[in-house]
Amino acid sequence: MQISNQTLKDLEFNAVQQEIAAFAYTDKVVEQIENLKPYSDHQNLKQDLHTTYEYLNAFESGNIVPFAEYFILDEYLKHLEIENYYLPAEEFFKIKSNTLQVKEILKYLTAFQEYTPTLFENAAEIKYEKDIVKTIDGVFNKFGEVKDDASPALKIIRDRIRHLNSRITELFNKSMVYHADYLDDIRESVIGNRRVLAVKSFQRKRVKGQFLGTSKTGSITFIEPESVQGPRREFEELKEEEKHVIIQILLDLTAKIAIYRPNLEEYQSFLEYIDFTQAKAKYAQSINGILPQLKDETAINLIDAYHPLLYLNNKRNGERTIPQSLHLDRKCRIIIISGPNAGGKSITLKTIGLLQIMIQSGVLVPVHPSSEFGFFTQIFTDIGDNQSIENHLSTYSYRLKQMSYFLKHADENTLLLVDEFGTGSDPELGGALAEVFFEEFYERMSFGIFTTHYTNIKLSAESLDEAINACMLFDKKSLEPLYRLEIGQAGSSFTFEVAEKNKIPFRLINRAKKKVESDKVSLDKTILKLQQEKFEIQKTKNQVEELRETSIASNDELEITKEKIQQKLYDFQQLYDREQKTMMLGKRIVDMSDSYLKSKNKKQLITNFLKIVEMENSKKTKEVQQLKKIEKIVEKEVKRELKENSVEISKQKDVLVQKEKAETKKKIDALKVGDRIKIHGSTSVGTIDKIKKDIVFVNYGNFTTQINVKEVYKI
Repeated sequence: MQISNQTLKDLEFNAVQQEIAAFAYTDKVVEQIENLKPYSDHQNLKQDLHTTYEYLNAFESGNIVPFAEYFILDEYLKHLEIENYYLPAEEFFKIKSNTLQVKEILKYLTAFQEYTPTLFENAAEIKYEKDIVKTIDGVFNKFGEVKDDASPALKIIRDRIRHLNSRITELFNKSMVYHADYLDDIRESVIGNRRVLAVKSFQRKRVKGQFLGTSKTGSITFIEPESVQGPRREFEELKEEEKHVIIQILLDLTAKIAIYRPNLEEYQSFLEYIDFTQAKAKYAQSINGILPQLKDETAINLIDAYHPLLYLNNKRNGERTIPQSLHLDRKCRIIIISGPNAGGKSITLKTIGLLQIMIQSGVLVPVHPSSEFGFFTQIFTDIGDNQSIENHLSTYSYRLKQMSYFLKHADENTLLLVDEFGTGSDPELGGALAEVFFEEFYERMSFGIFTTHYTNIKLSAESLDEAINACMLFDKKSLEPLYRLEIGQAGSSFTFEVAEKNKIPFRLINRAKKKVESDKVSLDKTILKLQQEKFEIQKTKNQVEELRETSIASNDELEITKEKIQQKLYDFQQLYDREQKTMMLGKRIVDMSDSYLKSKNKKQLITNFLKIVEMENSKKTKEVQQLKKIEKIVEKEVKRELKENSVEISKQKDVLVQKEKAETKKKIDALKVGDRIKIHGSTSVGTIDKIKKDIVFVNYGNFTTQINVKEVYKI
């Protein structure tokens, strides 16, 4: 792997390192991040990328790894085997804290092994030694203090200390009562952790004891009563003896813990590794970084790729960042990017280089999940003004020195990133030399992206099968850059147009045009016209597509509305017919009522009413019979058609089944474990744990559910 410090500097990889380092807990891991460089071993690189991606998924799924601040114990661990050396009490607390944290992480990785296979594999060899914590807990209580029963001798001493402390308190209180008449209003104070009587200075000779000082004004004298001095001396002797006993306990404990030194070193290394991984995962979360598809061949396929530093800066300022997309492989190895200054050529070049450096250093990148990254053994850059004052080299001399180095070492596994290719000398001569360099790199089968204004290099790219032109889009009307890369077409430099916009006198611009070869001006105008036309065509195409989609949606809505109106009309007709029948029946009943009122003939009334009921029932029977007849006719017709077209229907059914299976398979193939998905009609985001036939197992953090692949879509 040959990637120089200058290349890392040109691509601002150090700024990415600083962003990542801000998430690390310890200076040791910060230093590790600052020394981060592209991996030489692709297997180790892939493992590191997968580990970071698993940690990132743990964040997003809510199943966060139980990792927090830990302690660096290098300075103390290396002294463990020195004779008569003992660890300070607080260091045992740190050892215990690290050990318990390793225990929790191992427990987590075992429980979530299916979701963190790479992390689990890296931790598989680590063994949790419970005796470390047990041994430390045998000496210290939960407050980090040595327990009374840590040794028999300590228990005896502390029992005696407590007894003496009570005795000293009792004697002091008695002395304070006895000398109450000689004491100041504050009565007592504390000097050097010893209780003293606050005696009025003019009464000091009346109180026997040890003089320990006076107040600032001199009105109060502080005296330790004579009665407590004997117990006090014994108390201090016991405290000194306690210190010696504690040191002996710590010596014994240090000797016991020293046995586990290899384990403790392993635990710390593991915690550093987790710290390193979580820092990269948190950085990836801040830039929407993901793990793209990794290829073993030298190739790049960027889809919606963002420059991470620009993305974060714009995010802080509430501005939009425009992504770039491009493709490099053996069939299209070199891209020549042209266009006006300040149009985004350099940032596009840096985006490609920085993302490649990041992915080869084990850092997740902000691209579309379908993006692909291969591996390059060499990445050479020449970006910006690198004038060397120390070596008295001009910019052009420095660039020629760089180019000489590139020409010596470039091969088929090299990625070249050169900004303003060939500039710094006479345009004609520099352009010719740049064209020769370009052809040489092409013959070496190298990969490269070059930005240039030289027409001869653009024409050369058009004539080579494995090279292609590209340009940064520019709005001709507003002369504002669009910051979007367009592959397949050379760009105009907009030299005279930009000069005109910046209020350079028109007569001077015309004079400049006359001094330039007419063919070059014509070519530049043609390129400008083609670029603008392509932009307008793309704009029109987008508008047409938007209108088409809107039209389809409107037609669908109109069709649905039409069906609803027809259904309502039918319903209204049915309702009207029922209402008419009801009104006729009501009229007949009213007539019967009037007839009965005149004749008072109940028998006639009942007879007429029964006639009405029978007539209505007979109508219903006829309607039912008529409906049954219609159903039988329809059923007979359907059976006949089914019989006549059974073969064709079977074929159509098979086609539909196969089509449905193909669509299902296509959808399954587009999904993979780890993808983030949503269920149709739901706003919750889940992660795919596994796919079995057409069933997707979706993890929502606290629970997992199964659902048919048709019901989900990728986000």
